[in-house]
Amino acid sequence: MTLKSFAAFSRPRLWCAILLFGMGVQAFAMDRVSGANATLDTEPGARSAALGSATMAVDGDYLGLVSNPYQLSNIRYGWASFSHTAYFEDTQYDFASAALPLGEGQGLGISFARFGADDIPYIREGEPIPEGSDYNTLSYADWMFSVTFGRRILPRLDIGVGFHGLYREMDQTGWGFRGDAGLRYRLVDKLYVSGLLKGWTSSATTWESGEVEYSSPEFYLAASYSLPVSYLYGTLGLYWQSAGLFHHEARSLDFDTDEDSGGRLWDDPVDWLSGGRGGVEFTFDFGLSLRAGLSSFTTFQSVTAGAGLVIMEFLRVDYAFESHPVLSPVHRVSVSISPYLFSHPEKPTPVEHRVDPVRETVEQDVSVEAEEKSSLDPEKATPEGTVPDENPVQPEEGADESKESSDEVLYNAPAGGVYWEE
Repeated sequence: MTLKSFAAFSRPRLWCAILLFGMGVQAFAMDRVSGANATLDTEPGARSAALGSATMAVDGDYLGLVSNPYQLSNIRYGWASFSHTAYFEDTQYDFASAALPLGEGQGLGISFARFGADDIPYIREGEPIPEGSDYNTLSYADWMFSVTFGRRILPRLDIGVGFHGLYREMDQTGWGFRGDAGLRYRLVDKLYVSGLLKGWTSSATTWESGEVEYSSPEFYLAASYSLPVSYLYGTLGLYWQSAGLFHHEARSLDFDTDEDSGGRLWDDPVDWLSGGRGGVEFTFDFGLSLRAGLSSFTTFQSVTAGAGLVIMEFLRVDYAFESHPVLSPVHRVSVSISPYLFSHPEKPTPVEHRVDPVRETVEQDVSVEAEEKSSLDPEKATPEGTVPDENPVQPEEGADESKESSDEVLYNAPAGGVYWEE
């Protein structure tokens, strides 16, 4: 190898080394914090909020795509969803999302949100206190944009990825970014377990001053189970979401003390379980849903409740009430609309989207085998070239059905009907 060819061969490696070195220097210059881009974790959907914000376990709430991207593998129609939440001190949280199917077993979601407060009075340093209400005002806001994708890669396994951007308008502006990845697996019938790795790209924020903050990746678990209750004409759903698995977190909602609660799973399993959240939902067959939950198992003062109603299949309205041991209660309302269902009838349900896909797939396979066997059985198959009569001749009442007439032969059809031919 000549010196010239060696230099050409080494140049890409040299640039890679410089790039990795620069990334390493940048990483050391970043400040590790807890909860960078925490606005992305704020619950927007009323349905999930009423279930203790166990969003990772809730299927069909397309306002929760940030924490639940793999649910897009089940989407069959396009949905546009909106929510509005009024917090204390006139803080507003407005969220909008659009979920679109991309063929069978995959979908795309786009979300946009604003979380902030307007008309905040302030006094510049050195200025006298104004009389009356003649104050200068300012606004603080976080603007969020998110793109998510979900796909079914196996009959029991769904995956989802999401990329989220954040623009912050505070005393100084800043930009944030985070990438998430998750999967969901169906264990048996209607029991699902899922996991989400938040910030696999790291959750980083860069400020106008040049300071860069980041949070390390965190992993969460969730589970859901539903069972029909025919006596009450509905379905009961149970939802659970864990606390962070990797890191020690402050999960106490009691602000009267400075003590933090919430250890890791391997340090204190009971304490880790108490940091989870969950909810119960009962959905009647006519479209009404009643919900209750806890946003933290550490205190019953974090109780949540709500209801939802499906109107004409294309419109869903949900409401949630969230209490807090210290802060004011929160009321949340969300609406979801399907333009397709507004102007079209519902499509026939394919097997993979039915309530019990495992059992129905087996039944379908068995029925196919039965039809194949019956087509090969000369005693059960319809003779070739014969057209069944719409009004077959029935044996007379009291006659011996086991005897066949000399002029006609009866055949038992696979579906239970009777065919005949002369």
